[in-house]
Amino acid sequence: MTTQILNKGVSRRRFLSGLVTVSAASVVGTSLLAPRKAMAATDSKATFTGNVLSGSHWGAFRAKVVDGVWVDTVPFEKDLHPTPMINGVREVVYNPARVKYPMVRIDWLKHGYKSDTTQRGDNRFVRVPWSQALDFFYHELERVQNNYGPSALYAGHTGWQSVGKLHSAGTMMMRAIGLHGTYLGKMGDYSTGAAQVILPYVAGAMEVYEQQTSWPLVLENSDTIVIWGSDPIKNLQVGWLVPDHSPYAYYQELAEKVKNKEIKVIYVDPVRSETQKFVGGEQIAVNPQTDLPLMLAIAHTLYTENLYNKDFIADYTTGFKKFVPYLTGESDGVEKTPEWAEKICGIKADEIRALARQMASGRTQIIGGWCLQRMQHGEQYAWMLVVVAAMLGQIGLPGGGFGFGWHYNDAGSITSNGPLMSGFSGVTGVDPIHNGSYKGYSTYIPVARFVDCIENPGETIQWNGHDVTFPEMKMAIFCGNNPFHHHQDRNKMIKAWRKLETVVSVEHQWTATCRFADIVLPATTTHERHDIEQYGNHSNAGIIALPKVVEPMFEAKDDFDIFRELCRRFGREEAFTGGKTQMEWIEEIYNGARLQGRGLGVRMPNFKKFWDEEGFIEFPEGAEWVRHESFRKEPDLEPLGTASGLIEIYCKTIADMGYDDCQGHPMWFEKNERSHGGPQSNKFPLNMQSTHPNHRLHSQLCSSTELRASYSVADREPVYISAIDAKARGIQSGDVVRVFNDRGEVLAGAVVTEDFKSGVCRIHEGAWYSPLEGGKPGTICTYGDPNVLTQDVGSSKLAQATTAASAQVDIEKYTGKLPAITGFNGPVEVTDINPLFPAMDLE
Repeated sequence: MTTQILNKGVSRRRFLSGLVTVSAASVVGTSLLAPRKAMAATDSKATFTGNVLSGSHWGAFRAKVVDGVWVDTVPFEKDLHPTPMINGVREVVYNPARVKYPMVRIDWLKHGYKSDTTQRGDNRFVRVPWSQALDFFYHELERVQNNYGPSALYAGHTGWQSVGKLHSAGTMMMRAIGLHGTYLGKMGDYSTGAAQVILPYVAGAMEVYEQQTSWPLVLENSDTIVIWGSDPIKNLQVGWLVPDHSPYAYYQELAEKVKNKEIKVIYVDPVRSETQKFVGGEQIAVNPQTDLPLMLAIAHTLYTENLYNKDFIADYTTGFKKFVPYLTGESDGVEKTPEWAEKICGIKADEIRALARQMASGRTQIIGGWCLQRMQHGEQYAWMLVVVAAMLGQIGLPGGGFGFGWHYNDAGSITSNGPLMSGFSGVTGVDPIHNGSYKGYSTYIPVARFVDCIENPGETIQWNGHDVTFPEMKMAIFCGNNPFHHHQDRNKMIKAWRKLETVVSVEHQWTATCRFADIVLPATTTHERHDIEQYGNHSNAGIIALPKVVEPMFEAKDDFDIFRELCRRFGREEAFTGGKTQMEWIEEIYNGARLQGRGLGVRMPNFKKFWDEEGFIEFPEGAEWVRHESFRKEPDLEPLGTASGLIEIYCKTIADMGYDDCQGHPMWFEKNERSHGGPQSNKFPLNMQSTHPNHRLHSQLCSSTELRASYSVADREPVYISAIDAKARGIQSGDVVRVFNDRGEVLAGAVVTEDFKSGVCRIHEGAWYSPLEGGKPGTICTYGDPNVLTQDVGSSKLAQATTAASAQVDIEKYTGKLPAITGFNGPVEVTDINPLFPAMDLE
């Protein structure tokens, strides 16, 4: 089936001016809406007409259902700042990329684990019955555990999945697979891999996912806000739970204060961000990946001009005296002056001094993002940002200090006084059937190195002070997770992927991971099953029911039922379900919060009343809060979680690891790829940013046809390029261009803009991989997956995190015949084969 982009007249302006509701038929055509019998179970819900309150990563909404078909979506009335992306949520149910049936790759069906894995990605699958697909799944688990042991089974890779306290896809998978046997797990994530490893050593906590100081206190006390590589207006559209979007009201207040010159906002960013456009303020257009020299020059100015807070450094930090010789050049012969930094970061020395003096002149709140730690030596950025904040001496004061999570999960909103629900647990307490030896291999790997693990079994790497020895991976399982979006250097990944014997994907969309899998099992979406979730993330504004909006499409099953049936095959069904139905689990989760609420003075109705009536409970607002306040007030009684209990400007623990690329204090390390005069800049002059998208959540919603049509250019993912760079290449907005480097090439639609510094371009991450020739390394991506172009090397020996931000490319106008986009239709179903004949060895 060829993907058809419908409703070409949908404009971004139309979406941003207000939420648009359209019929489901106009989104997907009639092919996915009829006949009803082929799609959904026939019961009262199939003919239901009415409105259903539900939620998603993009917010809460009321779904209008007519005769069992979801036709309109209206934002929840309590969400005063809904995102336009809410329009794409219905299309998760209705789109050509739905996984309809259990499918098995044709050559795997013929030969099992001995199949020709070079055929992976060619998108040829055979439909099989559920019972057979689950039998294959179970027999492969047995084969791998018996023949190789747990180190050969990778089942810990998880991601954003869907909202809902019960239907956590990764948790379901780990619970079921953990009942069968132990397996290879992962450490860290792609979002904050470098920062989450370094910051516990420096600041005593992971920092990136924690609540931030309450916005009212920032608005009242801050003189200067420095937003460093962060874009909250863009990124707060989504949340891990169901966001309430409450911080947007504070950004409106901030915009007024900037307009009235009550607060100065400065953006350190080579791109004029959505937040800058909304709030206003001044931009420091630093060269990409050179934030460390700028930070060091700020610290040098604070030190040499005696603007730093000596008392705070003495009372709340350790190691400053060991850091100063590096700052002054005594230890390495290079003084980190603004003049030194200017040559690297592109900011005039006098502007650097002015920035340092502005930050020291009053209360300064530093808002740090995550994209800058997704580069080589990304640990240094996070560490040095804390050092600058420590030198200013305002950590723990309202409107001062640092934070790394302002763009995430309704951060800065006031947290309610309500209870928090627990969720379905990945651990049962029941011993696994298989608990074999890892044979000297590690029991976990850093997640961003999992392709290296497949490629280089037996290799030992350093990670966070430990030796990690890669096992020989034979089987990988992914549930509600798309590593063919997460991971960098797509062509390297495709080559390594061939070494896996069996890949299982449990999904509701035909992602690239499904196309490169052997067994694909169709899961329901959030909106085809019952669940429950917190409303508001850090705000914890309430609890919202997530009742089924429509019946499951085609042969999709809930993850709960898929893994329950798998566990039945090895006698662990009762252990998996805990003897409860899905609704009994949801009621138990709710009642746990209800009991907790009594201790907080929050009265909640019984479950039946909650579920059958309003389906929403709003909690009372809590108290304002300052991050690190308790540490500042009583550092002896409320120490940080570091070895010293203080902020560690110099960290002996890290120094003792002996790593050459992450030493005892923050340092500037040259990158192996950098624009503006850095390595590779002559051959590939443009630094390609692959930041969080403005129109979806990672790869989620990319398959939503009409939503994608609202931002795509010539049906391709946009590539944003500066007017200067576009003119030099003869490129205009609307052109299809080829973006390329030595790792690969993609087609994308050009958007020429004045918002980007010359030498910088951007393709948002999450664009679906759409190869011209499926499964063939090096083939051009027809839609614009930026990870075809990003490099796959570890940030350092400390974190071994992703370095997606360290990528140099060039762009040229594409003049050839435009190929069709391959990524958004389902598989090629092979029907001239009896799916019940397989002769592969299942033992």
